[in-house]
Amino acid sequence: MTFSEENYLKSIYHLTASLETEVSTNAIAEMMETKASSVTDMLKKLAEKDLVNYKKYQGVSLTENGKLAAKMIVRKHRLWEVFLVEKLNFSWDEVHDIAEQLEHIKSEQLINRLDDFLGNPTEDPHGDPIPDANGRIIKIEKQLLSELSENQTGICVGVKDTSSEFLKYLDKQGIALGSKIEFLSKESFDLSVKIKVDNKELSISNKITSNLFVKLV
Repeated sequence: MTFSEENYLKSIYHLTASLETEVSTNAIAEMMETKASSVTDMLKKLAEKDLVNYKKYQGVSLTENGKLAAKMIVRKHRLWEVFLVEKLNFSWDEVHDIAEQLEHIKSEQLINRLDDFLGNPTEDPHGDPIPDANGRIIKIEKQLLSELSENQTGICVGVKDTSSEFLKYLDKQGIALGSKIEFLSKESFDLSVKIKVDNKELSISNKITSNLFVKLV
């Protein structure tokens, strides 16, 4: 597969994983920041390789071969992110773009050794699950911080928004994976929330609470 084909597969995987349905060529074009006509050309190539189910004017989905191939690309990306953070001391907001380049390395042996070297992690630095060598994923029980009620407490286990700006904001507020977050109150006017993180009270917007995943404790 070419780098471009791998990027398309990964995009379709992310779109179908969140929607659990077929996706339109327009949705793929938007995610890939390209024209719908370019997407159509690529989908025909991927369909010929039995990686996607594609019919003109209908939705697109991954075949079983396509799902496994996409999971392997995601696996490489997330393992490289763990390596960059844990072994090379990059911060969690710096690693995505570098991992985008490293995920195209073809050597399966290298990735399996990297996995073992890192202690077979099941989550990346943003809390997203890492598929194993067979494509299996361990699902994490989680919900958005915005869904909690007053006096509930959760442990931060992931982020919905992985942009550098959002991750830097969390760093400034002292919020990281593993942080214990107490939900104190919600403002009915703008849905902003008062929380306590490590004995420090903060007021955060609805946009922030809608992008933080927690596990109830």
